[in-house]
Order: sequence, then C-alpha cells, then structure tokens
Amino acid sequence: MTGIGDLTAVQLRDALAGGTLGAVETAEFFLARIEERNPGLGAFVHVAADQALARARSLDALPASAPRGPLHGVPLAVKDLHDAAGMPTTYGSAAVAGPGGDAPVAEAHDDLVAVLEAAGSVLLGKTQVPEFGLNCYSENLVAAPARNPHDPTTGAGGSSGGQAAAVASGMLPLAPGSDGGGSIRIPAAVCGLVGLKPNRGRVATGDAQSDAAQLVVNGPLARTAEDAALLLDVLCSPAPGPAHGNVVRRAVTAAPQASFLEAVRAARRGDPPWGDRPLRIGVSTASPFDSVYEITVSPEARAALDAGIARLRAAGHEVDAAALSYDPAYPQAFFDAWTTSMGTARLDDDQARLLTGLAGAFRERALRRSAVELARAVAVLRRIEQDVVRQYGAWDMVLTPALALPPRPLGWYWEGHDLGDPAGADQDYRRQCQYTPWTSLINVVGLPAVTVPTLWTRAGNGGPVVPMGVQLVGRPSAEAQLLAVAAQLETAHPVQ
Repeated sequence: MTGIGDLTAVQLRDALAGGTLGAVETAEFFLARIEERNPGLGAFVHVAADQALARARSLDALPASAPRGPLHGVPLAVKDLHDAAGMPTTYGSAAVAGPGGDAPVAEAHDDLVAVLEAAGSVLLGKTQVPEFGLNCYSENLVAAPARNPHDPTTGAGGSSGGQAAAVASGMLPLAPGSDGGGSIRIPAAVCGLVGLKPNRGRVATGDAQSDAAQLVVNGPLARTAEDAALLLDVLCSPAPGPAHGNVVRRAVTAAPQASFLEAVRAARRGDPPWGDRPLRIGVSTASPFDSVYEITVSPEARAALDAGIARLRAAGHEVDAAALSYDPAYPQAFFDAWTTSMGTARLDDDQARLLTGLAGAFRERALRRSAVELARAVAVLRRIEQDVVRQYGAWDMVLTPALALPPRPLGWYWEGHDLGDPAGADQDYRRQCQYTPWTSLINVVGLPAVTVPTLWTRAGNGGPVVPMGVQLVGRPSAEAQLLAVAAQLETAHPVQ
C-alpha cells in the first residue's frame, strides 16, 4: 500500500487537492519524520510544529467551494536566511544568534515565504545553512551541520544544505532554495536530487545577501523533474502585497512559460519543448578557475559525466566536445563581488568577533575594498557574461560535471584549522572552488542550469553508496527544456 512518504510531491499535491489526504495528517506525518530523522542529519535548525499544525487545521477547515492554492497543504521549509513570521532567523551566524542562541524572531514573512503561503503550503520550520549563505557546505557555529543522508560522515553541501538533506531523507517532499554561486545545484548534486537555478530574473528574488552582481535567484530542489517543475511554477508567482525592499526583479529574456510542469509532462508524452529535432549538447570540463587553481576531475565525476553523455545520446541528442575558454580575470572579479555581502552585513565589532574564520576574513577584505574596485569587478563579470553567452550560444545546452569530487567529509574545507580561525580562510575558499568549479560562472552569466544525478557509486574503500551527477546549462529562459531533459536523465536511486 502506498503511504504518504512514498508519494512524489506532485502526487502528494494531487491527493491533498482532491481531499484524499488532509493537511493535518500530512503535516503530522512529516513532523514525525523530522523528529525521527533530524537528530542524525542536522537538516532543521527550527521546527515550528504548533504553528504548522494550526496552519494545516485552517486549510482543512476551508469550505469545499473555497479555492485551493497550487501547493494546498504541502509541507515545506525555508532556509534560515529567510524571514518567516513567528520564527527566529539566525542567518547561520553566531554573530546574529548571539552567545545564547537567542536570534531575533521575524515579525513578517519575506517575499519567498509570502509566495509559498499564498500557494497554500504549510511551513514546518527553518533549515541549516552556512554563515550568511556564503559557502558550499552547511556547517556553522550555531547548530549541528547538515549531513548527507546517503553518507552522514559527509556534508550536505550548501548553502541550501539543510533543504537538500531534508528532501533526500524524506523529511520534506520538496524544497525551495536560493542559488548565488551554486547553492541549489551543489547540495542537490551531493544528495542525489534535481536542483534548478532559474534564469536571472525568472523568479523575484529576496535574499539575505547584498547582491551587487545580481547573482542570486530562488529555485527548486526535488526528487524528480516533475516535482521541481511544480515548485518552479509557484516560485514564478508574484509575491502578494508590496515588495519587502531587498527584492531583485528583472525581466526575463523570453515570455514566461505557461506551466513548467505541463512542459515536462508534454515531453514525457513525446512533445518536448525543443520540437522534433535532437538537441545539440556541448560537453566541457574547462573551468574559469583553471587559471588559479589545480582543478581535478575525479574518476567518480568523470564516470557520472560519461553516464550522462550515454543517457543523452540514448535519448536521441547529439553530444560532442565543446571547446570553451574563460577569461583569467574571472577568479578575482568573482571573489570581489561574492565577498562584498560580508562588508554590508550590519554587525558591530562585538558581533564580528563571533563570525567563522572564513566570514571574518571575507568581511575584513570587503571593508577594505572601495566602491570603485567593486564597480570594476562587476564590469569584468559583465564582460565575461557577454563572452560566455556567445560561446555557449553555439549549443542548445552545455554539459559539465556537477561537482569535481565525491561528497566531502565534514570539516574538510578548513582541515587543520578551527572553523573560527581566519588562518584557514584561503584554504577553505580554494577547496570550495576546487570542489565546485563549474557552478558560480552560471550565476555570473545569468543562464538557467540544472543538476541531475546520473551515477550512484561507492565512496572510498567500501564506503556508502553516494550520488554523482551532471550539470546542464541552457540558453536564456530555457528552464522548460532543462527540466524536460532532466526527466530523461532520471533513474531509480536509493530511497532513505
């Protein structure tokens, strides 16, 4: 017999909308899962059980004639970078939470939470993130690290690591994330999920970071392409009421897709968004960090790439090597733009002393950087954007490994140092770039991209079976194509 935990998010949504399931019984099921599984995984940092059940009861009490939102009764959570009324927001930072862990409680929803509530979802709580969302791992000084459900000795990635761990372990049916340098795609790849970074401007974005280079966009993490498409449809909805001040809105470069979910379903029926012709997909392992770091494609990453190529060719697509090159000015310009957010964080000296070593070092460098230097860095990135979009334009999609290495052990990035030691900052950042050398560029150029697991492999010498995958980068506003191809790449994989 199929239980609540066996349903995809789309099936769960349909059962709730049709009255087969109630919002309260669904919330109770996932809250029980969180109570059982979260202690070993560190996905949730705040569980709002009473608040969630009150919301679920109000949804169950709606008259039969009342309209239902597209996520009526679906349990969700948000990263601890977003404000949800009645819940604390720590931004993953002891500088905000304070020595006693008493983080400020939000008085109102931010735009993302407002959209999710308007869609009818039930918010179960907040999930783990790196400090201020800076890193590709979700370990901080506030709470237990977010662990990979497939190998809890390794991290869940970041900055949407808590979200990915919750979805991959069955504590959530799907989850919204935010992505400023790979923060959706990295944890999705680590945890064996579909993770989509939409085109710049596709989703109205409010985030904890000061985003001078317009890198950050919200998007879905899910177990299937259909589930990701369902959530993307919702995220593209306008936030109800006035914007909350830190929202980036830019027009997408093409007319909005009527329904991403319907596009994926049409592709399954033999009517893909690209029509009858095969897609031309260029493959590359070149990275914009090649000029400053040694980037090694591990055997596991290579095998996952080869598996993706084979599956794409089996689906009828033309897949060939792409000769891509990148401006050596990229690493410094990206670093300058990325670290600026720490300089704009409103922290006094006492708070700043509570930062992790990486965030503290980034803050000091950002505060020394002039507005002119930042403007020059952004100008370099805009020039690189034009060049990369031109190069990628020779292909319908570009395929890269999702990550260069298998999931990393907890503490690997600052190995040999304490998490709070600034002396480990440069090693930490270098290892992040070497682990995920293909994701940040896509935020800089604004294109949509998706990561999909293509291989399940045994880590180390007889270790647990963990996922490895690929990244597909689409043309401007081609999320429907990416999700349809992601559906073609999906295979059965271990269920927690």
